[in-house]
Amino acid sequence: MSRDLDRIDLRILKELEVDGRLSIVELAGRVNLTNTPCSERVKRLERAGHITGYRAVLDMDKLGLSHLTVMQVSLAATAGNNSLDDFNEAVRKIPEVESCLMIAGSFDYLMTVRTRDIAEFRNVLGDKINKLPGVMQTNSFAVMEIVKEGKEFRGAAQTA
Repeated sequence: MSRDLDRIDLRILKELEVDGRLSIVELAGRVNLTNTPCSERVKRLERAGHITGYRAVLDMDKLGLSHLTVMQVSLAATAGNNSLDDFNEAVRKIPEVESCLMIAGSFDYLMTVRTRDIAEFRNVLGDKINKLPGVMQTNSFAVMEIVKEGKEFRGAAQTA
């Protein structure tokens, strides 16, 4: 059974997005609930799929993966056969691809690729990305600075 999210649910989501390691005690205090109702709400939000997981945000520079490239990818064909499915399945197997978005526009996919340096990117491009099923053309753009990253839950789609 689905129910609309109320303002407390939205506040819980916002707080957990900022710090997914908050204890129930700390979270309950921030949203003005006692521990048990807060815990029950978090479990309900997880079961309903509003919270799909928790993860650490890693410092890629400190991990030696400071080179980020944005790529446009055009396929030779997107209609008929299984070209999109084949591409999607294959690109998921490339660990250097951080994200891959199917786009409606003048190209088919927008990807971000994370590597140690430009030399490693060149190898990934030649040995993996250009060999993906159906790839006709790629355009690569080296990222000079990340100005804003991630998302921020605003609750705009929900009414409180």
